[in-house]
Amino acid sequence: MNESSTVGVLGASSFVGECVIQRLRTIGCPIVAFSRFPCEDKTGSNVTWLQLSLAIAASREVLPIQDWLCVAPIWALPQYFPMIERSGARRVVALSSTSLFAKKDSPDPGEQTLVRGLHTGEEALRTWAETRGVEWVILRPTLIYGYGRDKNVTEILRFVRRWGAFPLLGRADGLRQPVHAEDVAMACVSALTVPATGNRAYNLSGGETLSYREMVCRVFTAIGKRPQAVTIPRWLFRPAVAAVRLLPRYRHWTAEMAERMNRDLVFDHGEAARDLGFSPRPFQLSQGDVPT
Repeated sequence: MNESSTVGVLGASSFVGECVIQRLRTIGCPIVAFSRFPCEDKTGSNVTWLQLSLAIAASREVLPIQDWLCVAPIWALPQYFPMIERSGARRVVALSSTSLFAKKDSPDPGEQTLVRGLHTGEEALRTWAETRGVEWVILRPTLIYGYGRDKNVTEILRFVRRWGAFPLLGRADGLRQPVHAEDVAMACVSALTVPATGNRAYNLSGGETLSYREMVCRVFTAIGKRPQAVTIPRWLFRPAVAAVRLLPRYRHWTAEMAERMNRDLVFDHGEAARDLGFSPRPFQLSQGDVPT
């Protein structure tokens, strides 16, 4: 990829997608940003925004785009293979997730659906790309956070703001490696530019390993509150989760999510550091990461 190469970005209006757009802008290459939502007023600079649906994708004549980034869910990517192929794609970089491994033995039906989607999306990309001579790169981030738009750290933060405390199962000493959206975006752009990354998958973990309890405590600190982590014994946690689920905002909470507080979810990003120059920051929430 060089300054004259056009990059297509699927899922461009996501918070990781917007980080990717900003990083690509600094390089100066033309960008075609695809989103499911109307974005006419965003077009400008070196970015062209296009609304995308399956019907539009099936009929749209695409400008030559050799390099593609998919920061939309990877299980949605195969729907756009015909459009990507018509563009003359050379390389496709797609975000998956380490949940592929972390949740593979989960008894929760929703999490099993997620794992199947990740696995199916990855396999579909490999098969499609290799039969058409297109290079593929799969990036698997751990727990992404940033700008108050993630579904993990921000969920904790909003719970703390509303209730003044956060429930933890037992010691909650399972290890985590939160990774900032900007660091994920950096790896995405690097994966387009480094030849050696072709046809490989990489884990993207954060620059610091800390316990789930410590992660929660830092959320308190980020909003100027004294940590109030309430330890709940295992026998009481399932009925507690059932009670919380009665509130519409927390209907997606499950006992399995709580059980993972005591499991290590640690992934080595050494290969990404070597090939992509990946150097993630430690887990520190800035004011920009805290929603108003």
